[in-house]
Amino acid sequence: MMITPLEIKRVFSLLEKEHQPTMLEALKSYTPFQKVVMTLLSSRTKDTTTIPLVKKLFARYTLPADFIKASVSELEKALYGIGFYRVKARNVKKLSRIIVERYGGSVPDTFEELTSLPGVGRKTANCVLAYTFNKPAIAVDTHVHRIANRLGWVQTKTPEETEAALKEIVPKMLWKDVNKLLVDHGQRICVPIIPKCHRCVIREFCMYGKTQEL
Repeated sequence: MMITPLEIKRVFSLLEKEHQPTMLEALKSYTPFQKVVMTLLSSRTKDTTTIPLVKKLFARYTLPADFIKASVSELEKALYGIGFYRVKARNVKKLSRIIVERYGGSVPDTFEELTSLPGVGRKTANCVLAYTFNKPAIAVDTHVHRIANRLGWVQTKTPEETEAALKEIVPKMLWKDVNKLLVDHGQRICVPIIPKCHRCVIREFCMYGKTQEL
């Protein structure tokens, strides 16, 4: 079944009406550097864990220079509680130095430059492009990957495949909305196990939802 841009716009319009801010929206007042760090830290960690941790973190470490000065063990202690905190502590320290030495303290705004930073993968880079620099980018995490497949928009095995497939069908002007709307929907309604299809506002458009009994 061919998904039309009109249907995608309709789905996004319905999701927008009940949308609740995701982490990067809730913390939009932070600097581009801090947004890179918080997005990196949020990988494989729930927002409810990440948000209070980064608020506390940035009250102590504000600039890249602050992270450079801190020891790895000090940063590990500050990041304890999030997934892979030891690896992330080292990556944050490394990327802080690169941002200072290579980019004069400013976060680069291209996909290639962002993904060259330690610990910054496709999802983090695309999140930074969309949320920080307002550039068209589709950031695919587990929520976006799961929901795009449940809707029947894509038939993919990996987030990378999902990103490529969504770029083919989602109008470019809506790319930035993909992560924002589907992540929130995936956290509250379209959860991995026993999704709340009876409360879903886009169930009529969802191949998976149509097969579920209410």
